[in-house]
Amino acid sequence: MAVEITKIKVDHLNFYYGQFHALKDVVLDIPDKSITGLIGPSGCGKSTLLRCFNRMNDVYEGNKSTGSIIIDGDNIITPEANLISLRRKVGMVFQRPNVFDLSVYENLAFGLKIHRLAKSSQDIEVAVEKSLRDVGLWDDIKDKLRISARRLSLEQQQRLCVARVVILKPDVLLLDEPCSTLDPIATLKIEELLLNLKDKFSIVIVTHNMQQAARISKYCGFMLLGQLVEFGMTDQIFTAPKDERTENYITGKFG
Repeated sequence: MAVEITKIKVDHLNFYYGQFHALKDVVLDIPDKSITGLIGPSGCGKSTLLRCFNRMNDVYEGNKSTGSIIIDGDNIITPEANLISLRRKVGMVFQRPNVFDLSVYENLAFGLKIHRLAKSSQDIEVAVEKSLRDVGLWDDIKDKLRISARRLSLEQQQRLCVARVVILKPDVLLLDEPCSTLDPIATLKIEELLLNLKDKFSIVIVTHNMQQAARISKYCGFMLLGQLVEFGMTDQIFTAPKDERTENYITGKFG
């Protein structure tokens, strides 16, 4: 069995929203090139932890963190961390599709232009096509690149949001309840997409849907009241949890 490479190493992470202690001494190693799921009841700290990985929590004043988050040898929660570079390296997809009020093409070209990742319009066209192929959208919308992205179905919009991250060639893909607004058929399509992408990226997904975590994640962490109660192989978490609180949540006794 191959030795797993750690992509994100979390060491004694504490996070505060003002005076509120939201994350409590979290220790966690997230493997590279796999899907890691974070589960737990509402308000347990899953999304807060996810947003620590690209410092999205920094947009609010008064928030602070202690401990460390190491990605490829760099502690990203130091004042010296380059947030622009970090958020390109660690991309994020939110609960609701947040497409720009632009054409499909410009939604994808925007990031390339901002980060100066393309030298010519031809480079942009090549990158746009590749990103749409990566998320399985090219055949469906290759003749619709100039229409407003908001005219796409919700599932297509969410795929486009993934493509908008993928086109920047990140190392890590974060997803915060990416299927919460989708119907079951669209949800399965997004799950299939993530399974197809897992060999290219380190994927971390927050989900309330335990069946979804069981279907697609290789590793899983259960959070409760700001603590990471248990982390391990998903099969073990769901069939032989080591902590009684994990078992109670998995079996529906609370949450």
